[in-house]
Amino acid sequence: MDLPIIAVSMGHSPKGQPAAQVNATYIHAVQKAGGAPLLIPPQAGPAALSELLGSARAVLLTGGGDVDPALYREPRHPAVAGVSPERDQVELALIRFALGQQVPLLAICRGMQILNVALGGSLIQDIPDLFPTAIAHAVPEPRDAPSHDVRIQPGSRLADLAGALTLGVNSRHHQAVDRLGEGLLPVAWADGDLVEGLEMPGRWVVGVQWHPENMVDSSPPALALFEGLVRAARASA
Repeated sequence: MDLPIIAVSMGHSPKGQPAAQVNATYIHAVQKAGGAPLLIPPQAGPAALSELLGSARAVLLTGGGDVDPALYREPRHPAVAGVSPERDQVELALIRFALGQQVPLLAICRGMQILNVALGGSLIQDIPDLFPTAIAHAVPEPRDAPSHDVRIQPGSRLADLAGALTLGVNSRHHQAVDRLGEGLLPVAWADGDLVEGLEMPGRWVVGVQWHPENMVDSSPPALALFEGLVRAARASA
């Protein structure tokens, strides 16, 4: 059986130790969908990263701390936390690889945000402060249960994968897409019109603001995102 290698971005230890980590749910989701996860640490230098990506057939950008606002030329809001310049640079390189080599890209939560920034977009740096009437988006528990609905654009890749135009999703973020990056289209929204999904027309590039990796054992639409990524990876060989 063909197990395409999926490059999976990692983050730093939340305790600030010189370590790399990724939530095991991402690994489980990739394997359940039929792919082989290749973990990419934020400490990977350019030469090591180039060597690692030689075997990758798709990219998965994971959740984590905030993207450095300097990358979209804005001052840092006091609520911004968990910034890692190393991780930012590695994930920007992963995005360049995916777009340059035309391999599939699935970007989750922070991943969708840095994808938008990589293409010239910007972020809402703190939803509770800047959009105080918005529904709660930072709902840490339970991690595998929906906390709000999103509406999905008919005819979009995301709608085809999810098999629905309304989807209950979990939500653990305090930032969101603001100005759109070049070539990206919004395809999902929460109440208040905050963007919850992005796509690049004509390419297998999908970003979601929620965490489907937590729901692959209970939600067919969540698993379908990873299965779609793996199918596209096989087709890109």
